[in-house]
Amino acid sequence: MRILTDLTARADAAYDNAYHHKLRGRIWKALRETPYDDAHDENRPKGFAYSNPFPPGEMSEGDERTLLVASPYEDLLAHIAADLEAEPELNIGEMPFTVTNVSPLSPDVGEPGTTGTLETGTGVLVRIPPWRFDDYGLDIDHEQSEFWRPEHTMEPFTTQIEANLDKKHSLFCSDHLPGPSDVDGGLFDGYELIKTFAIPVTPTTGQQETWVLSKWRFDYTVRDPDHRRHLNLALDVGIGERNSLGFGFLNISTHDE
Repeated sequence: MRILTDLTARADAAYDNAYHHKLRGRIWKALRETPYDDAHDENRPKGFAYSNPFPPGEMSEGDERTLLVASPYEDLLAHIAADLEAEPELNIGEMPFTVTNVSPLSPDVGEPGTTGTLETGTGVLVRIPPWRFDDYGLDIDHEQSEFWRPEHTMEPFTTQIEANLDKKHSLFCSDHLPGPSDVDGGLFDGYELIKTFAIPVTPTTGQQETWVLSKWRFDYTVRDPDHRRHLNLALDVGIGERNSLGFGFLNISTHDE
């Protein structure tokens, strides 16, 4: 599930590629004093993901942009929608917007047999923990997690995103349902790397780091109801790490019965 938010620029502005921290702050403000407020300080996936304000690019006053917020929890989205409607001034970093409309969406990858493509609307963060370096045959001489890059091959990327989605499945789906690693077959049929890039990120107030991210197209064929649930969960919570900071947001780009 997700909400689509229509935005109008209140002034001319350059596009702020370091929007993540400010936008995350507004979302947590909307969840203050709700049942989801306590998740802010928990060291686990938060149960929501969001797009960038798109399309990116320099803005003139009156220009329109769109923001998507996704979650497996309909009432979490309802709290965010209510806050945006009650306080329609939305300042995302140096980009001042007015919220003009909020509407619900329910994307679905489709019934078993459906083929399609998911595309990352924001960069995917995958970090390889140092205790997995030997497992992946990586000759790395530091003890910090390593940002995934193409030279590390696909195995660390696919393994880490599946393990990450497994964790989210255990948090947001019923215990009796099998997770991604409990079934035969991978999440996706094909992986098309669009690009890797590095950007400055503020993970916490006053701390700035440079993170290496990647953008992808993922082909899929829905095998069965379990696989459908796994793919739809990825649409609801994102893939990779730090989705509540705006990374790993997915959209359905093609969809064929």
